[in-house]
Amino acid sequence: MSRARKQQNRSRRKPAAKPAARPGKQRRPVAAIPRRSDMIRIRRSRLHGRGVFALRRIRKGTRIIEYLGDRVSHGEADQRYDHKRVDDNHTFLFIVDRATVIDGGANGNDARFVNHSCDPNCESVIDDRRVFIEAVRTIQPGQELTYDYQIGRDKQDPPNIDQIFACRCGANDCRGSMLWPAKRRTRSGTL
Repeated sequence: MSRARKQQNRSRRKPAAKPAARPGKQRRPVAAIPRRSDMIRIRRSRLHGRGVFALRRIRKGTRIIEYLGDRVSHGEADQRYDHKRVDDNHTFLFIVDRATVIDGGANGNDARFVNHSCDPNCESVIDDRRVFIEAVRTIQPGQELTYDYQIGRDKQDPPNIDQIFACRCGANDCRGSMLWPAKRRTRSGTL
Protein backbone atom coordinates (compact mmCIF):
# COMPACT_ATOMS: atom_id res chain seq x y z
CA MET A 1 0.00 0.00 0.00
CA SER A 2 1.42 3.38 -0.87
CA ARG A 3 1.07 6.60 1.08
CA ALA A 4 -2.65 6.71 0.41
CA ARG A 5 -4.43 5.21 3.41
CA LYS A 6 -7.55 3.19 2.93
CA GLN A 7 -10.36 2.52 5.35
CA GLN A 8 -10.67 -1.14 6.15
CA ASN A 9 -13.92 -2.98 5.83
CA ARG A 10 -13.76 -4.99 9.05
CA SER A 11 -17.37 -4.16 9.76
CA ARG A 12 -20.29 -6.51 9.38
CA ARG A 13 -20.87 -8.01 5.95
CA LYS A 14 -24.16 -9.20 4.56
CA PRO A 15 -23.82 -12.66 3.01
CA ALA A 16 -23.49 -12.61 -0.75
CA ALA A 17 -26.40 -13.97 -2.70
CA LYS A 18 -26.02 -17.63 -3.70
CA PRO A 19 -25.05 -18.30 -7.31
CA ALA A 20 -27.88 -18.93 -9.70
CA ALA A 21 -29.04 -22.55 -9.84
CA ARG A 22 -29.58 -22.35 -13.59
CA PRO A 23 -28.06 -20.23 -16.35
CA GLY A 24 -29.66 -16.87 -16.97
CA LYS A 25 -31.04 -16.42 -13.45
CA GLN A 26 -29.98 -13.05 -12.00
CA ARG A 27 -28.98 -12.32 -8.39
CA ARG A 28 -31.38 -10.16 -6.42
CA PRO A 29 -30.16 -6.55 -6.72
CA VAL A 30 -29.65 -4.53 -3.56
CA ALA A 31 -32.26 -1.80 -3.36
CA ALA A 32 -31.03 1.75 -3.90
CA ILE A 33 -31.38 4.21 -1.06
CA PRO A 34 -32.87 7.51 -2.19
CA ARG A 35 -31.23 10.70 -0.94
CA ARG A 36 -32.70 11.33 2.48
CA SER A 37 -32.42 15.08 2.83
CA ASP A 38 -35.00 14.92 5.64
CA MET A 39 -32.74 12.59 7.67
CA ILE A 40 -29.19 14.02 7.54
CA ARG A 41 -27.33 17.28 6.97
CA ILE A 42 -23.65 18.15 6.45
CA ARG A 43 -22.19 20.86 8.68
CA ARG A 44 -19.04 21.77 10.60
CA SER A 45 -17.93 19.07 13.05
CA ARG A 46 -16.02 19.28 16.32
CA LEU A 47 -14.38 15.95 15.43
CA HIS A 48 -12.90 16.85 12.05
CA GLY A 49 -13.81 19.33 9.30
CA ARG A 50 -17.32 18.58 8.14
CA GLY A 51 -19.58 15.89 9.55
CA VAL A 52 -22.98 14.29 8.98
CA PHE A 53 -25.69 15.10 11.54
CA ALA A 54 -29.14 13.64 12.17
CA LEU A 55 -32.05 15.97 11.46
CA ARG A 56 -34.54 13.57 13.00
CA ARG A 57 -34.52 10.42 15.12
CA ILE A 58 -32.86 7.52 13.28
CA ARG A 59 -33.72 4.08 14.60
CA LYS A 60 -31.18 1.36 15.24
CA GLY A 61 -30.78 -0.80 12.11
CA THR A 62 -31.71 1.96 9.66
CA ARG A 63 -29.64 1.91 6.49
CA ILE A 64 -28.88 5.63 6.21
CA ILE A 65 -26.74 6.21 3.13
CA GLU A 66 -24.63 4.37 0.55
CA TYR A 67 -20.92 5.21 0.29
CA LEU A 68 -20.50 6.32 -3.33
CA GLY A 69 -17.57 7.33 -5.52
CA ASP A 70 -15.39 6.03 -8.32
CA ARG A 71 -14.85 2.27 -8.09
CA VAL A 72 -11.18 1.65 -8.82
CA SER A 73 -8.50 -0.99 -8.30
CA HIS A 74 -6.11 -0.78 -5.37
CA GLY A 75 -3.31 0.11 -7.80
CA GLU A 76 -5.27 3.00 -9.27
CA ALA A 77 -6.23 4.24 -5.80
CA ASP A 78 -2.52 4.28 -4.87
CA GLN A 79 -1.65 6.16 -8.08
CA ARG A 80 -4.37 8.74 -7.49
CA TYR A 81 -2.93 9.67 -4.10
CA ASP A 82 0.77 8.93 -4.61
CA HIS A 83 1.51 12.68 -4.51
CA LYS A 84 0.24 13.03 -0.92
CA ARG A 85 2.69 13.62 1.90
CA VAL A 86 3.23 10.73 4.33
CA ASP A 87 1.78 12.83 7.18
CA ASP A 88 -1.45 13.66 5.30
CA ASN A 89 -4.26 11.60 6.85
CA HIS A 90 -7.11 12.97 4.74
CA THR A 91 -8.60 10.25 2.54
CA PHE A 92 -11.95 9.20 1.14
CA LEU A 93 -10.87 5.69 0.09
CA PHE A 94 -12.91 2.69 1.22
CA ILE A 95 -11.82 -0.90 0.58
CA VAL A 96 -14.69 -3.04 -0.69
CA ASP A 97 -12.74 -6.23 -1.38
CA ARG A 98 -9.39 -7.47 -2.70
CA ALA A 99 -10.06 -5.94 -6.13
CA THR A 100 -12.12 -2.81 -5.48
CA VAL A 101 -11.72 0.51 -3.66
CA ILE A 102 -14.35 3.26 -3.61
CA ASP A 103 -12.82 6.72 -3.99
CA GLY A 104 -15.40 8.97 -2.32
CA GLY A 105 -13.27 11.99 -3.26
CA ALA A 106 -14.23 11.47 -6.91
CA ASN A 107 -17.97 11.48 -7.65
CA GLY A 108 -18.68 10.76 -3.99
CA ASN A 109 -21.68 11.75 -1.90
CA ASP A 110 -22.39 12.90 1.67
CA ALA A 111 -21.34 9.53 3.13
CA ARG A 112 -17.69 10.58 2.76
CA PHE A 113 -18.24 13.14 5.55
CA VAL A 114 -19.23 10.58 8.21
CA ASN A 115 -16.38 10.90 10.73
CA HIS A 116 -14.52 8.28 12.76
CA SER A 117 -15.26 7.42 16.38
CA CYS A 118 -14.00 4.66 18.68
CA ASP A 119 -17.55 4.51 20.13
CA PRO A 120 -19.61 4.90 16.93
CA ASN A 121 -23.36 5.06 16.46
CA CYS A 122 -23.11 3.60 12.93
CA GLU A 123 -21.18 0.92 11.08
CA SER A 124 -20.29 0.23 7.48
CA VAL A 125 -22.00 -2.75 5.92
CA ILE A 126 -20.93 -4.36 2.65
CA ASP A 127 -23.82 -5.87 0.74
CA ASP A 128 -23.33 -7.19 -2.80
CA ARG A 129 -20.04 -5.23 -3.15
CA ARG A 130 -21.77 -1.97 -2.14
CA VAL A 131 -21.03 -0.09 1.09
CA PHE A 132 -23.80 1.28 3.30
CA ILE A 133 -23.78 3.21 6.58
CA GLU A 134 -26.25 1.76 9.11
CA ALA A 135 -27.23 2.89 12.60
CA VAL A 136 -26.07 0.50 15.35
CA ARG A 137 -28.10 2.35 17.96
CA THR A 138 -30.85 4.95 17.89
CA ILE A 139 -29.48 8.38 16.92
CA GLN A 140 -31.20 11.51 18.21
CA PRO A 141 -31.69 14.76 16.23
CA GLY A 142 -28.52 16.87 16.27
CA GLN A 143 -26.15 13.94 16.95
CA GLU A 144 -23.23 13.41 14.61
CA LEU A 145 -23.12 10.11 12.70
CA THR A 146 -19.85 8.20 13.18
CA TYR A 147 -18.35 4.80 12.48
CA ASP A 148 -15.03 3.15 13.29
CA TYR A 149 -12.76 3.53 10.24
CA GLN A 150 -10.45 0.70 11.35
CA ILE A 151 -7.72 1.87 8.97
CA GLY A 152 -5.21 -0.94 8.61
CA ARG A 153 -1.64 -0.69 9.78
CA ASP A 154 1.14 -1.25 7.26
CA LYS A 155 4.75 -2.42 7.70
CA GLN A 156 6.00 0.72 5.91
CA ASP A 157 4.20 3.06 8.34
CA PRO A 158 6.39 5.83 9.77
CA PRO A 159 7.07 5.69 13.54
CA ASN A 160 4.61 8.56 14.19
CA ILE A 161 1.70 6.94 12.33
CA ASP A 162 -0.54 6.98 15.41
CA GLN A 163 -0.07 10.75 15.69
CA ILE A 164 -0.79 11.19 11.97
CA PHE A 165 -4.05 9.23 12.35
CA ALA A 166 -4.86 10.51 15.84
CA CYS A 167 -8.46 10.11 16.94
CA ARG A 168 -10.35 13.10 18.33
CA CYS A 169 -13.61 11.35 19.19
CA GLY A 170 -13.37 11.91 22.95
CA ALA A 171 -14.99 8.56 23.81
CA ASN A 172 -14.22 7.09 27.24
CA ASP A 173 -12.61 4.06 25.59
CA CYS A 174 -10.92 6.00 22.76
CA ARG A 175 -7.87 4.09 21.50
CA GLY A 176 -6.25 7.39 20.44
CA SER A 177 -5.90 6.38 16.80
CA MET A 178 -8.10 5.62 13.78
CA LEU A 179 -5.76 2.71 13.01
CA TRP A 180 -6.63 -0.92 13.59
CA PRO A 181 -5.68 -3.03 15.36
CA ALA A 182 -5.00 -0.82 18.34
CA LYS A 183 -1.31 -0.43 19.11
CA ARG A 184 -0.24 -2.88 21.79
CA ARG A 185 0.87 -1.53 25.14
CA THR A 186 4.35 -2.32 26.38
CA ARG A 187 5.06 -3.72 29.84
CA SER A 188 5.60 -0.17 31.07
CA GLY A 189 2.03 0.70 30.05
CA THR A 190 2.93 3.06 27.19
CA LEU A 191 1.94 2.66 23.57
